[in-house]
Amino acid sequence: MTNDLSKFAKQKGIKYFMISFTDLFGAQRAKLVPAQAIGDMEKDGAGFAGFATWLDMTPAHPDMLAVPDPTSVIQLPWKRDVAWVASNCKMEDELVAQAPRNVLNRLIAEAAKYGVTIKTGVEAEFFILTPEGLQISDEFDTAQKPCYDQQAVMRRFDVIAEISDYMLELGWGPYQSDHEDANGQFEMNWEFDNALNTADKHSFFKFMTKSVAEKHGFRATFMPKPLEGVTGNGCHAHISAWNETDGINIFVDNDKELGLSDRGLNFLGGIMKHANALTAITNPTVNSYKRINAPKTTSGATWAPNTATWTSNNRTHMVRVPGPGRFELRLPDGAANPYLLQAVIIAAGLNGLSSCANPGKRSDNDMYAEADKVTDAPKLPLNLLDAVRAFDEDKSLKSSLGDEFSNAYIKLKTQEWNAYASHFSTWERQNTLDV
Repeated sequence: MTNDLSKFAKQKGIKYFMISFTDLFGAQRAKLVPAQAIGDMEKDGAGFAGFATWLDMTPAHPDMLAVPDPTSVIQLPWKRDVAWVASNCKMEDELVAQAPRNVLNRLIAEAAKYGVTIKTGVEAEFFILTPEGLQISDEFDTAQKPCYDQQAVMRRFDVIAEISDYMLELGWGPYQSDHEDANGQFEMNWEFDNALNTADKHSFFKFMTKSVAEKHGFRATFMPKPLEGVTGNGCHAHISAWNETDGINIFVDNDKELGLSDRGLNFLGGIMKHANALTAITNPTVNSYKRINAPKTTSGATWAPNTATWTSNNRTHMVRVPGPGRFELRLPDGAANPYLLQAVIIAAGLNGLSSCANPGKRSDNDMYAEADKVTDAPKLPLNLLDAVRAFDEDKSLKSSLGDEFSNAYIKLKTQEWNAYASHFSTWERQNTLDV
């Protein structure tokens, strides 16, 4: 960790810095800055036209300045004379309230008022496709149940091992990689961290994975459902909260049945209370709803929820408690914005803490085979429009995330839905031409 990018450049032989920020749609934007100019950029920021990205701005807005956070800097392991650094966006000396990393930082500060640090880990699933993105890259990866297929993972060893080696070098603590439940799909896990570090690592991981795949002649995608009939890309989040004073996990209570404390249950209660609304952020694209509302896949399960329920160690629910002191939110998908994902988890959870929210009765049935046994659980939104409307109606969650951000997000996501709805598809022509 450094606080001086110029010094970092001299120590590491850096010629260029990528000053990067993530917009509302999760797109990573960057300017390439020579190391000789990084001193001024570190103080004043790199200039961007916000309107040219997915932010709710106009061409008349002043320059948006992305001020690099030196503590986030990462030397690119595959191109060592370049470094990536996350930034905080400002405009006329004020933080841009709708910028995702700023939204997260504000929620982290809110959590600190409760005396807690939220720590998370993510399971970022992805497919390795052919360059045009229409099919998986491995023609022999055809098993009906391909999860953990050792032959298939070894056929893509060069890609997976290279990424894993880089994470080891970066000190992330990667501990396992595997072939996932869909043909052509993989998952790589690294150690959990505080929410901001996890978001920065998640953002960089997506950039790194795509770059390494391209280097090997492939295309990596985190698209929620890139292929019909198989499991989609999830991004499960593991969540815990720790006292800032003594570093103790406040979600742990071994006297409770699942080892989850009352405060942990309250935090979970906030997640359950806001489930429909937070779906607009955890599942942010039109394609997302082909994962969480999918029919049975070729492997026999979608591994994605469609109902707001929670359980013990059971992967068929939206939230599971796999062990004491943490829970896993299985709702998010690969399109989730790394910063907004962490922000909405904290916002919903803090709301649960402040209101002593009850998560409701847990269900331990198989939701894929026995969903009819849970009659009072709310169904998750069926599409992006329903999710955005649910978010718009959830005044407390919108307020927690910030009105400027919430209004901008709702506006742009509604425009995205309208663009999708006005698109003429092959399905329409095939099913309507002769009516």
